[in-house]
Amino acid sequence: MTALNDILIQQITRTGPISLAEYMATCLMHPEHGYYSTRDPLGAAGDFTTAPEISQMFGELIGLCLAQSWLELGAPTPFALVELGPGRGTLMADILRATKGVSGFHQAAQVHLVEASPTLRKMQAEQVPQATWHDTIATLPDLPLFLVANEFFDALPIRQFQRDPSGWREVMVQAQDNRLVPGLSEPAPIAALDHRLEDTKPGDVVETCAPARAIMQDIGQQIASRGGVALVIDYGDWRSQGDTFQALKNHQATDPMAEPGSADLTAHVDFEALAHAAHPARFTRIAPQGVFLERLGITARAQALAANLSGDTLETHVLAHRRLTHPDEMGSLFKVVAIYQEGSVVPAGLEP
Repeated sequence: MTALNDILIQQITRTGPISLAEYMATCLMHPEHGYYSTRDPLGAAGDFTTAPEISQMFGELIGLCLAQSWLELGAPTPFALVELGPGRGTLMADILRATKGVSGFHQAAQVHLVEASPTLRKMQAEQVPQATWHDTIATLPDLPLFLVANEFFDALPIRQFQRDPSGWREVMVQAQDNRLVPGLSEPAPIAALDHRLEDTKPGDVVETCAPARAIMQDIGQQIASRGGVALVIDYGDWRSQGDTFQALKNHQATDPMAEPGSADLTAHVDFEALAHAAHPARFTRIAPQGVFLERLGITARAQALAANLSGDTLETHVLAHRRLTHPDEMGSLFKVVAIYQEGSVVPAGLEP
């Protein structure tokens, strides 16, 4: 048991079951015992590894994709170069290194990182000392926006609803024998889920993420009015279907309610909900990460880098390319969608 387990048990005993969203938010961001508040979760010594930590190629290609869009939009000056949930700062550092040769890009860019974790902010400052930090996107400058969110939306708190013959029952977290266990609310009609009655049956689970929609709405409005591009890379699919709530600890799946605060909690991203929330900005079709990276030239870049490698280093490099692109690895599980201004050019690697 964890300290946060006891805190949640006491709260639920006193006031009743809590939503999955409240549970996730508490587990991840509790100021004393929250997962992201207290540790570096990344890498071999952590609980999971993201694409930028696997290979520099990922960040390089993302950076060049954003820079190409910037040029095609007339090289607006100044502009906000933004990352949501920057981890250790590796992705932004790679973006900046890859775009050094793009004339005027660095001079025009104002680097902004949206990060709530004090622990991760310290690590990001070592990689990207010129950045300005924000707790939320609400304080970003009102400038043309060139934004990347890699494995950001999957960590936002979700609510889960199970279809019932007479409506929907929300999945709640309740206390039982000093343990946290899932339960179900009483069934009720939910107007916001009326459109899901067409493609679900009793017993099916649908997940919603209000914070993700709200963030994407702000991003879409800024891009629609000021111009720019947002790249969202995450695991999920076009439409939420089924229970995808999960926990990772030491790179292994674990019970998400067993040790609150000690494991990473995530859920698959509903790209349809994100894309439509970005209105009046436009959105591209979602593309598998592997397809997106191949369109941007990752194999040619991998071959160029491999020419100077040998032995174990070369083998690690080859495996990294496979992990990022192969359908059996991250290539199909992760998807990419871009948000862009009506009438502007579709970002490289994606289709309207």
